[in-house]
Amino acid sequence: MGATYSAARKAAWLLAGAALVPFAATSAMAQSADSSPATGEAATANTSGEIVVTAQKRSESIQHVPISIQALGAATLEQHQVTSFDDYAKQLPSVSFQSFGPGQSQLFFRGITSGGDGLAFGALPTSGVYLDEIPVTTIGALLDIHVYDMARVEALSGPQGTLFGASSLSGTLRMITNKPVLDKVEGSFDVTVDKYGKGDAGATVEGMINLPLAKDVAVRIVGFYDHEGGYINNTYATRTYPNYYDDANGNLQSAPYTANNSAYVKNHYNDVTTYGGRVALDIELENGWKISPQVIAQHMHSNGTFLYDPADGDLTVHDFTPEYDIDQWLQAGLTIEGKVGDWDLLYSGGFMARKILTAADYSYYTVAYSQHNGTTVGGYAGYTRFTDANGNQLNPTQQFSSSQKLTKHTEEVRLNSPGSSALRLTTGLFYQEQTNHNVNNYAVPGAATANFTGYANGVNVYGDDLFLTNAYITDRDFAAYAQGNYDITSHLTLTAGLRGFIYTNTLVGFSGYPFYVPPNSTCTFPLATLDSCNFNNKRSHDSGETHKVNLTWQVDTDHMVYATYSTGFRPGGNNRDQGAGIGTIYKPDKLNNFELGWKTSWFDHLLRWNGAAYYEKWNDLQYAEQAAGAGITNIQNVGGARVYGVESDLQLRPAKGLTITATGAYNDAALTTNFGNPGKGNYAPAGTRLPVQPRFKMSATTRYEFPVGSVDAFVQGSMNTQSNSTSLLGVGDDAVFGNSPGFTTADFSVGGKKGNYTFQLFIQNAFDERGSLSHNAQISPADFENTFPAGSSPAHYSRTYPIKPQYFGLKVGTKF
Repeated sequence: MGATYSAARKAAWLLAGAALVPFAATSAMAQSADSSPATGEAATANTSGEIVVTAQKRSESIQHVPISIQALGAATLEQHQVTSFDDYAKQLPSVSFQSFGPGQSQLFFRGITSGGDGLAFGALPTSGVYLDEIPVTTIGALLDIHVYDMARVEALSGPQGTLFGASSLSGTLRMITNKPVLDKVEGSFDVTVDKYGKGDAGATVEGMINLPLAKDVAVRIVGFYDHEGGYINNTYATRTYPNYYDDANGNLQSAPYTANNSAYVKNHYNDVTTYGGRVALDIELENGWKISPQVIAQHMHSNGTFLYDPADGDLTVHDFTPEYDIDQWLQAGLTIEGKVGDWDLLYSGGFMARKILTAADYSYYTVAYSQHNGTTVGGYAGYTRFTDANGNQLNPTQQFSSSQKLTKHTEEVRLNSPGSSALRLTTGLFYQEQTNHNVNNYAVPGAATANFTGYANGVNVYGDDLFLTNAYITDRDFAAYAQGNYDITSHLTLTAGLRGFIYTNTLVGFSGYPFYVPPNSTCTFPLATLDSCNFNNKRSHDSGETHKVNLTWQVDTDHMVYATYSTGFRPGGNNRDQGAGIGTIYKPDKLNNFELGWKTSWFDHLLRWNGAAYYEKWNDLQYAEQAAGAGITNIQNVGGARVYGVESDLQLRPAKGLTITATGAYNDAALTTNFGNPGKGNYAPAGTRLPVQPRFKMSATTRYEFPVGSVDAFVQGSMNTQSNSTSLLGVGDDAVFGNSPGFTTADFSVGGKKGNYTFQLFIQNAFDERGSLSHNAQISPADFENTFPAGSSPAHYSRTYPIKPQYFGLKVGTKF
């Protein structure tokens, strides 16, 4: 049995690995122990026609756009069973991300991350996210849009300079939906049943209907329901807290308390249910004008955790409190298109409301706070021992819960000159306002009436909270931009653009211990109004510009090379209680991109090879860290970093029905300056590798389509691989929590089409590799270092976010 399985496994790897052969020519560079080739741009696999994209705010063939862009078209999304962010992110070699689960991811391009993104009161993301023409980038976590009836996913690597603004520092991700069709009734219906190898089963139902309502009016309606089974086990465990405290004489004492998690024990407890839909309307008016309103809504409820603790076992945790994440959002958008003379005018406006409710286990912090090395008293002693009115100890296990309400309002007006002239102009105005009202509770049940050991009297807490954040952020951005393309000759085009921006960000509210309100504060509990808290009432304001210059040589119809200089920015913001050495505000950070790219087709389009090599310089990068002695995380500008990289994609059709694609990226991202954390000295010296980003990431697919009687059949094998990545930027912190090793996975599918009906059997991560996408700290590195003696094991204090384990299923569908 074992020998048979081994032989089958080797044969399967050969099928998946066959996709690498044509890519070998581009992978001779940058070979190292933990890295390999490079890549960066790809069109939809297995389609003979070119993909049309709108990355430059015009409809153009992807082969004629001088940008490093990867477009996953509808066929590719279908062939790889893509339904969520994790699914398409593995197909995008320049993309890396950190995550705590569905709807809890932070996206990066080309390694531009310091590893501290995703905080509710932290910096804005380094990457912009758009749904059609409207930005949906939010503070904290990426909007995880269910993928169905999607025209394509566009990934624009690098700063785009002028056409995309705030938070498109490292790149831009665009989700392009299918639009209503005026002249025909069409629809689709798909059902998927699936299962995680050792986990639970799930099912998905998806449907779309397109209906002409009148001669010039059509509506497109999409709906879906998706339930994914779980694969993480929460197993039984006990935990004893030493509960050190200082007695009345200042002597160190201990009152151990043992808790168990029997109330929360469950196998495969991280199941997810997501449902939602989209309604889009197209109304064509006279003289070429069109009005397109759209509403999209989604509700996601996940249970448990999607990280596991290797010290507890494979895909296993020991958690002691309720855990869930509820993410619901609605976005209403309106697009108006028409002609003003010979110019094309486009207006796009949108409003999004998003609410996230989260509960998470915080017991490891209790463990950390409860430790004591015996050499001193004080510190966290007295912060973990609570007694009721009768002197009985309460369970000191902390629970975390949060409520986050976000809104985003955007308006953009854009004009495009005629595309047939030698000089083509794109100009526009952009405005957005986004808000974030966040309430974070760090609580011990029963603490509202407890006596805190170490304090003379019972304290006035806010409910059961030991720590509370209740604050409101408002970010406003205004920008004006212009970009021109001039054909110097029939083969040589110069592009230049400028974007000017102004932002104003405010922060009001409270963050701290609710049993201690700073002197002279007007805050009272419960909080009547947030702006009464002068503890946090801050404002940051700045302006600047970004640029783009590009020279494109269209050698002939099938060959193009280009050189680009572009810049990007991310707005600054406000810190909470900044602590020693941390400023009240932090400044924008900026990225300069120097890029040389090529787009080529060979042998009558049997071979397509695109790519780009680049150098990026990141200035005044924003970094999230606790200052020594500070209890909360804040943002500081800490110096510079750079990226050397190359990205490429290849598509080959060597025989009828056979398509081989490969795409990959190599990114060497590191600090260029020393920077220190206040109180910690040289925290990360120049040359320190930026975290999370693997140096090498690659995806390759071989697909063969062939007839079997009246069925158009196919077989497909894919390989995804990436090298290792560091976890944290601080050298000492990373040494404690460790790296994420590299991994390689294989996916396979087989199926066919008969008439209007399709079916496919698939298996992802066929050999159940336990790839790690990131190591996430269960307590802050600062607390670990301050609490535990040097050389202590990090076991239980960091967790691994794994790729999906083995996952297989059957999908059947019909189109009409």
